[in-house]
Amino acid sequence: MGREGAKELWGLDLCTKQIETARNVLHDQQAEVTLIESPMEENPGIPSSYFDIVYSIYALGWTTNLSLTFSNIYSYLKPGGVFIFSWEHPLHDRLKYEQEQSTFIFNKSYVNEGPEYNEGWQNLAVIHHRKLSTYINALIEAGFMIEKVIDDVCLPDEQSENPARWYSTQKANLVPATFIIKASKS
Repeated sequence: MGREGAKELWGLDLCTKQIETARNVLHDQQAEVTLIESPMEENPGIPSSYFDIVYSIYALGWTTNLSLTFSNIYSYLKPGGVFIFSWEHPLHDRLKYEQEQSTFIFNKSYVNEGPEYNEGWQNLAVIHHRKLSTYINALIEAGFMIEKVIDDVCLPDEQSENPARWYSTQKANLVPATFIIKASKS
Protein backbone atom coordinates (compact mmCIF):
# COMPACT_ATOMS: atom_id res chain seq x y z
CA MET A 1 0.00 0.00 0.00
CA GLY A 2 2.89 2.34 0.73
CA ARG A 3 4.43 1.71 -2.68
CA GLU A 4 1.04 2.51 -4.22
CA GLY A 5 0.95 5.97 -2.65
CA ALA A 6 -0.68 5.54 0.75
CA LYS A 7 0.35 8.42 3.01
CA GLU A 8 -0.08 6.42 6.20
CA LEU A 9 0.08 2.74 7.05
CA TRP A 10 -1.33 1.43 10.31
CA GLY A 11 -1.05 -2.09 11.65
CA LEU A 12 -2.65 -3.82 14.61
CA ASP A 13 -1.64 -7.21 15.98
CA LEU A 14 -1.83 -9.04 19.28
CA CYS A 15 1.65 -10.53 18.93
CA THR A 16 4.90 -8.67 19.68
CA LYS A 17 6.76 -10.83 17.13
CA GLN A 18 4.32 -9.89 14.35
CA ILE A 19 4.68 -6.19 15.17
CA GLU A 20 8.49 -6.55 15.06
CA THR A 21 8.27 -8.37 11.73
CA ALA A 22 5.99 -5.68 10.29
CA ARG A 23 8.36 -2.97 11.53
CA ASN A 24 11.26 -4.72 9.73
CA VAL A 25 9.27 -5.17 6.51
CA LEU A 26 8.05 -1.55 6.54
CA HIS A 27 11.33 0.12 7.56
CA ASP A 28 11.91 1.78 4.16
CA GLN A 29 8.36 3.00 3.45
CA GLN A 30 7.80 6.60 2.38
CA ALA A 31 4.48 6.50 4.21
CA GLU A 32 4.17 7.21 7.91
CA VAL A 33 3.92 3.87 9.74
CA THR A 34 2.03 3.30 13.00
CA LEU A 35 2.08 -0.20 14.50
CA ILE A 36 0.04 -1.05 17.58
CA GLU A 37 0.17 -4.18 19.72
CA SER A 38 -3.35 -4.86 20.92
CA PRO A 39 -6.21 -7.32 20.64
CA MET A 40 -8.54 -6.40 17.77
CA GLU A 41 -11.52 -6.56 20.14
CA GLU A 42 -10.23 -3.44 21.90
CA ASN A 43 -9.73 0.03 20.47
CA PRO A 44 -6.23 1.05 21.60
CA GLY A 45 -6.79 4.67 20.55
CA ILE A 46 -7.25 4.28 16.80
CA PRO A 47 -9.07 7.36 15.47
CA SER A 48 -12.71 7.18 14.38
CA SER A 49 -13.82 7.85 10.78
CA TYR A 50 -10.17 8.07 9.75
CA PHE A 51 -9.37 5.34 7.22
CA ASP A 52 -10.30 4.86 3.58
CA ILE A 53 -9.42 1.16 3.62
CA VAL A 54 -9.09 -1.46 6.35
CA TYR A 55 -8.04 -4.96 5.44
CA SER A 56 -7.25 -8.17 7.23
CA ILE A 57 -5.46 -11.06 5.59
CA TYR A 58 -5.98 -14.33 7.46
CA ALA A 59 -6.19 -12.63 10.86
CA LEU A 60 -9.83 -11.87 11.60
CA GLY A 61 -10.70 -15.46 12.47
CA TRP A 62 -8.55 -15.17 15.59
CA THR A 63 -10.89 -12.65 17.20
CA THR A 64 -12.69 -13.82 20.31
CA ASN A 65 -15.50 -11.28 19.79
CA LEU A 66 -16.46 -10.93 16.14
CA SER A 67 -19.25 -8.37 16.70
CA LEU A 68 -17.04 -6.06 18.74
CA THR A 69 -14.19 -6.38 16.23
CA PHE A 70 -16.48 -5.49 13.31
CA SER A 71 -17.92 -2.55 15.29
CA ASN A 72 -14.39 -1.27 15.92
CA ILE A 73 -13.44 -1.60 12.26
CA TYR A 74 -16.66 0.15 11.21
CA SER A 75 -15.84 3.05 13.55
CA TYR A 76 -12.29 3.37 12.12
CA LEU A 77 -13.56 3.81 8.54
CA LYS A 78 -14.62 7.06 6.89
CA PRO A 79 -18.11 7.04 5.33
CA GLY A 80 -17.72 5.14 2.05
CA GLY A 81 -14.61 3.39 3.40
CA VAL A 82 -13.90 -0.19 2.38
CA PHE A 83 -13.18 -3.23 4.55
CA ILE A 84 -11.73 -6.35 2.92
CA PHE A 85 -10.83 -9.51 4.78
CA SER A 86 -9.96 -13.12 4.16
CA TRP A 87 -10.07 -16.16 6.38
CA GLU A 88 -10.05 -19.92 6.06
CA HIS A 89 -13.38 -21.11 4.71
CA PRO A 90 -15.38 -22.62 7.60
CA LEU A 91 -16.01 -25.80 5.63
CA HIS A 92 -12.30 -26.40 5.10
CA ASP A 93 -11.43 -27.64 8.59
CA ARG A 94 -14.58 -29.78 8.75
CA LEU A 95 -13.19 -32.09 6.07
CA LYS A 96 -10.50 -34.67 6.88
CA TYR A 97 -8.67 -37.16 4.71
CA GLU A 98 -9.05 -40.80 5.82
CA GLN A 99 -6.01 -42.82 4.77
CA GLU A 100 -7.71 -46.24 5.15
CA GLN A 101 -10.53 -45.40 2.74
CA SER A 102 -8.51 -42.97 0.58
CA THR A 103 -11.34 -40.47 0.82
CA PHE A 104 -12.42 -37.28 2.56
CA ILE A 105 -15.05 -37.29 5.29
CA PHE A 106 -16.73 -34.59 7.31
CA ASN A 107 -15.42 -35.15 10.81
CA LYS A 108 -16.94 -32.10 12.53
CA SER A 109 -20.24 -30.29 12.38
CA TYR A 110 -20.32 -27.14 10.29
CA VAL A 111 -23.24 -25.71 12.30
CA ASN A 112 -21.68 -25.99 15.77
CA GLU A 113 -19.87 -22.74 16.46
CA GLY A 114 -17.43 -21.83 19.20
CA PRO A 115 -13.83 -22.23 20.33
CA GLU A 116 -12.00 -25.41 19.39
CA TYR A 117 -8.51 -26.70 18.84
CA ASN A 118 -7.45 -26.25 15.23
CA GLU A 119 -6.06 -29.42 13.67
CA GLY A 120 -3.98 -27.46 11.17
CA TRP A 121 -1.97 -26.15 14.11
CA GLN A 122 -1.73 -29.65 15.61
CA ASN A 123 -4.05 -28.66 18.46
CA LEU A 124 -1.77 -25.89 19.69
CA ALA A 125 -4.15 -23.08 18.78
CA VAL A 126 -7.74 -22.43 19.76
CA ILE A 127 -9.77 -20.79 17.02
CA HIS A 128 -13.44 -19.84 17.08
CA HIS A 129 -15.26 -21.83 14.41
CA ARG A 130 -17.91 -19.69 12.75
CA LYS A 131 -20.23 -20.33 9.83
CA LEU A 132 -19.86 -18.12 6.77
CA SER A 133 -23.33 -16.72 7.50
CA THR A 134 -22.11 -15.67 10.97
CA TYR A 135 -19.41 -13.47 9.40
CA ILE A 136 -21.89 -12.00 6.92
CA ASN A 137 -24.59 -11.34 9.50
CA ALA A 138 -22.11 -9.79 11.96
CA LEU A 139 -20.95 -7.41 9.21
CA ILE A 140 -24.55 -6.39 8.50
CA GLU A 141 -25.27 -5.91 12.21
CA ALA A 142 -22.20 -3.66 12.51
CA GLY A 143 -23.62 -1.46 9.72
CA PHE A 144 -21.58 -2.67 6.75
CA MET A 145 -22.95 -3.07 3.24
CA ILE A 146 -21.59 -6.26 1.71
CA GLU A 147 -20.29 -5.71 -1.80
CA LYS A 148 -18.77 -9.07 -2.66
CA VAL A 149 -18.17 -12.54 -1.23
CA ILE A 150 -15.64 -14.78 -2.92
CA ASP A 151 -15.17 -18.45 -2.13
CA ASP A 152 -14.26 -19.67 -5.60
CA VAL A 153 -11.41 -22.08 -6.01
CA CYS A 154 -8.60 -21.61 -8.51
CA LEU A 155 -6.70 -24.88 -8.72
CA PRO A 156 -3.34 -25.62 -10.30
CA ASP A 157 -3.27 -28.05 -13.21
CA GLU A 158 -1.33 -30.65 -11.24
CA GLN A 159 -2.56 -32.20 -7.99
CA SER A 160 -0.55 -32.04 -4.79
CA GLU A 161 1.13 -35.32 -3.88
CA ASN A 162 -0.40 -35.77 -0.45
CA PRO A 163 -4.19 -35.39 -0.10
CA ALA A 164 -3.82 -35.50 3.71
CA ARG A 165 -1.97 -32.13 3.71
CA TRP A 166 -3.97 -29.35 5.36
CA TYR A 167 -4.10 -27.44 2.07
CA SER A 168 -4.23 -29.97 -0.75
CA THR A 169 -5.64 -29.60 -4.25
CA GLN A 170 -7.68 -32.76 -3.68
CA LYS A 171 -9.38 -31.13 -0.68
CA ALA A 172 -9.82 -27.86 -2.59
CA ASN A 173 -11.66 -29.81 -5.30
CA LEU A 174 -14.35 -30.48 -2.69
CA VAL A 175 -14.50 -27.31 -0.55
CA PRO A 176 -12.87 -23.88 -0.84
CA ALA A 177 -9.86 -23.22 1.37
CA THR A 178 -10.52 -19.48 1.73
CA PHE A 179 -13.20 -16.85 1.55
CA ILE A 180 -12.82 -13.12 0.94
CA ILE A 181 -15.43 -10.48 1.78
CA LYS A 182 -15.52 -6.87 0.63
CA ALA A 183 -17.82 -4.56 2.58
CA SER A 184 -18.24 -0.81 2.88
CA LYS A 185 -19.36 1.76 5.42
CA SER A 186 -22.42 3.64 4.27
